[in-house]
Amino acid sequence: MDGKPGLRERKKQRTHAAISDAAITLFLEHGFHEVSVAQVAEAAEVSKRTLFAYFPAKEDLVVHRLADHETEIARVVRARPDGKAPLAAVREHFLKGLRERDPITGLNDHPKVRRLVRMIFDTPSLVARMQRFKTGGERALAQALRETADTPELTARLAAVQIVAVHWALALDNAERLAYGEAVEKRYPGAVADAEHAFALLENGLRQLPTRQ
Repeated sequence: MDGKPGLRERKKQRTHAAISDAAITLFLEHGFHEVSVAQVAEAAEVSKRTLFAYFPAKEDLVVHRLADHETEIARVVRARPDGKAPLAAVREHFLKGLRERDPITGLNDHPKVRRLVRMIFDTPSLVARMQRFKTGGERALAQALRETADTPELTARLAAVQIVAVHWALALDNAERLAYGEAVEKRYPGAVADAEHAFALLENGLRQLPTRQ
């Protein structure tokens, strides 16, 4: 066995990609609400039944592009070397993503990425669907903290909520700035500074929050 997917699995992957590509193309050209599921199925040359077998909801046709990133922070924590703290590993991974213009950091100005992000921001049902990925990321990270850092359950849950929230806030801020016109090279220094500030707050347990004046 060489570990490669079989013919059936490769066919499923091609069908999945074809449906997704057709949907994104139509949504970006005409608008998310202006395109029906039937139109997507027709463009992808599949039946509506087949489409729903791959994508249970219309919103899934868009947000599944981010599905691989749902548990990314948890994977980073699990893969960190011995002696490295979980938060330090996440911080390094995010800064590396900024340098490499990884879309998951929000710092990617490819025209299609910008248009896709802008469409998500402008569509409440897509924004709501994204929250499910955030919740899934929190659960995965909490489990990773429990299993790799022997973190008590409540501590793991609270830490996961804070880390994921910061990660999302940074990425969404970058993505929104770029989606509405800011150049990636102009944004990069500010994105790094914001990330360093955010992770410093996490590391210090928010002790550096200023008192009320």
